[in-house]
Order: sequence, then structure tokens, then C-alpha cells
Amino acid sequence: MNDLRVMTRPAWFAYVEIARLDHWFKQVFCLPGVVLAVALADRSFTLAALWNIFLALWATCLVASSNYVLNEILDAPQDRSHPDKRTRPVPAGRVSIPVAYLEWLILGVAGFGLAWFINRPFFVCAAWLWVMGLIYNVPPIRAKELPVLDVLCESINNPIRLLLGWYAMGANYLAPASLIAAYWMVGAYFMAAKRFAEYRHINDKAAATAYRRSFRWYNETRLIALQVFYVSCFSMMLGVFLEKYRVELLVMVPFIAAVIMIYWHLSLKTDSPVQNPERLYKERRLMIACFLTAIVGVAALRYDLPWMSALFEIKPPTPLH
Repeated sequence: MNDLRVMTRPAWFAYVEIARLDHWFKQVFCLPGVVLAVALADRSFTLAALWNIFLALWATCLVASSNYVLNEILDAPQDRSHPDKRTRPVPAGRVSIPVAYLEWLILGVAGFGLAWFINRPFFVCAAWLWVMGLIYNVPPIRAKELPVLDVLCESINNPIRLLLGWYAMGANYLAPASLIAAYWMVGAYFMAAKRFAEYRHINDKAAATAYRRSFRWYNETRLIALQVFYVSCFSMMLGVFLEKYRVELLVMVPFIAAVIMIYWHLSLKTDSPVQNPERLYKERRLMIACFLTAIVGVAALRYDLPWMSALFEIKPPTPLH
């Protein structure tokens, strides 16, 4: 059925496919930066700010698509060893490589052009996002082939997106370091869960290693241990941020824990949807948990809870006599 659908598409559509427009959904990770700039940096939703957010999302999507195109080009040899990805446009031979490289450059330049019109910190973060695509994909570094470093390099795009949302609102200083670290670590947890699901889906060590060299070192036990490590780091950094900046946000904790739990459960499924994060919007329980988390978070930013501030107030220790 999929082969028939591909055959009926025009040849140029392959170039749309490698830009992965369906992955633009990931730019939703910019929005917490927008909300936090309003709450912590005293920004407001003026008409100019809304226009900047609109441009920022387009700029981020274009830069991300530039990275996706490069990823598709350089991953083609390994994708031919994957049971599903071998039908992608580049490994299937439906794309001219020189034209694809031109697409990579055009998308990047277009994204930078929009980013420049917003402000300089936003432009720097957009360039950082693009450079991470080079580090992740291009030899001799090609971080995606190195265990642990592959997850950390890919997941750092999450705090970059947070900063893109933050600076799109015109914030003129760096977002809290504890929040940046928490955002990075929860992204690492999501990526490690994706690796775990991919490893189980392939279910063959030799085939997994041919697809991704990091799977020489990875196995199910190590990937589970790494997920525990990342989610523990996330929890501790989030706790530091909540206590220091807005203790009311502690009401989000059970909702965040529910998102983590549901994501882990999804990663254990046969042919897990976690392998394709851009399709996770179809997972109703996960989307409901994320929606409730967002609603509770916005409410906690808006309303003060004096009893909670008193309960978690940091006091000096009582001296011993």
C-alpha cells in the first residue's frame, strides 16, 4: 500500500518528504520559553510580540528542516539496513543528492534570514540549532554514532528551542540555568527511550549495529539505566528551578510524573510509537497528560499559593544548645 502511494506521487514530493514537515510539531518545545518569558522576564503578549512568535516558529521550522535534510542525506547508507527507513526517499534513490544539498542550504539561509529580523540572541540560538545538526550528522564527529553522546547532542535541541521561545519574546538575559539543564535532561530521557524502542524493534544486534554504530555498546539494560539517570537529573534540576523561582509550580509534579510514566509505558510496546516522536500526538493518554500539565503550569504561574510558599520556605537551621 505504501509502495503504491509513493509511485503515484510526483517526483518533486520526495524533496518535501526529506524536509520532514511532519516533524515541525516538535517546535512546540519553544512555547514554554514564551510562557516563561512572560512570567519571569516581565514580557507581555503585545501585537509585536505575537508577530515575533509567528516569525520565530517559521524560522525554527526552516532551520530544523535544513537539519533534517542533511540527516536524510548522510543517514542513507545506514537507513538501508533498517526494516522501515530503507524506503525513505534518499536510500530508495528518489532524490538527487546535489539537489538535496542545495535544499539543505536554502532552508538554512531562509531560517537565518527570518531569525535576523527578530533579534540577535534569537539569531545566535537559531545558528546554534543548525550547528548542532552538523555536529550530530557530519563526520568526523558524527555524534549520532557515539553512545551517550548521541542522546546528549540530539536532546540539547530541547533547551535551544526553549531559548528560542524565550528570546522571541524579547527577554534580554539568559533563562534560568536550572531550567535549561532540566529541559536538556528530560529531552535526553525521551531520546534514550527512543533508542530503547528502536533497539527492541530491530531485535537483532548485528542489524541494529549496521543501522546505528552506537548500538554496538547499547543494549536494553544500559538504555534503561541511562533513562533512569536522565530522568533523575531532570527531577533534581527541576526541583532547583521550582524552589528558586516559583514554588507554586510544584503542583505540576504529579502531572509531569504521569507524562514520564506514560512515555515509558509507550516505549515498552511492540513497534513502539516512541520510535517516531512526530506521531505521538495520536497517543491520547499522553496528549491528555501533557495538556493537563500545561494547564496546571499556566495556572500556577498566574495564581499565588501563600500556604505553599510557607510550607516550602527555606529556613536557616535551628542552632543546637
